[in-house]
Amino acid sequence: MENKKTEVDIILPNYNSADFIDRTIKSVLNQSYTKWRLILVDDFSNTETKNKIKRYEKFKKIKIYWLKKNKGAAYCRNFAIKNSNSNYIAFLDSDDIWGKNKLKEQIKFMKKNNYCFTCTNYKTIGLKQKVITPPKKISFNKFIKNTSIATSTMIVKRKISKGVRFIDTKICEDYFFKCQILKKIKFAYCLNRYLTEYTIRKDSLQSNKIRNFYWIWKINTKYNKLNFYDNLISLISISLNSLKKYGFK
Repeated sequence: MENKKTEVDIILPNYNSADFIDRTIKSVLNQSYTKWRLILVDDFSNTETKNKIKRYEKFKKIKIYWLKKNKGAAYCRNFAIKNSNSNYIAFLDSDDIWGKNKLKEQIKFMKKNNYCFTCTNYKTIGLKQKVITPPKKISFNKFIKNTSIATSTMIVKRKISKGVRFIDTKICEDYFFKCQILKKIKFAYCLNRYLTEYTIRKDSLQSNKIRNFYWIWKINTKYNKLNFYDNLISLISISLNSLKKYGFK
């Protein structure tokens, strides 16, 4: 039955992640679902990080691209998508971890229900330890009020990513990507299983709420074309949902 499984390209942008990259890649190598390819784009990392990644060049299922200058996570993800050729695309950040059955269960969930965009529940590790359960059915209007879809939990059918790009902003480039996909296909669906561990660090998105909200406001205005009132509702709702998920600290 294994040869009938749908192939998945895993998109992994990487920059100076020496402390985390081994455990992240090993979580892919340990997947019970085996018909995958990892596309790792190194964004001109430091020598320590590069040396760790070089150990994986011998793996046939891992394709590593080495950028000659730092171009940001959005460029890396867009580059990887352009070089993908699978039916499904999964996303993984360089400090996050997948459970052993992540791909197996999520692909089965998508194929059984003919879903184009799915996510899963997840647990946060690092600065905060929380259990996050996104809504089971997420529209664009719901997502801009509750941004619970963690990028490392996402799988999309590659065909729906056509013409959709990550925008080159300092942070939150993945927020608008999800918005664009949701506008195209109406809904994302969440598999009610905790299959990802999402790392929160000092410089990560959730660790600086003010910076986070500033960029979401900017993206909502410039790219989502929300008016002032809708943008304000979006930010207030995201703030309240963030407090529910992560608390005050």
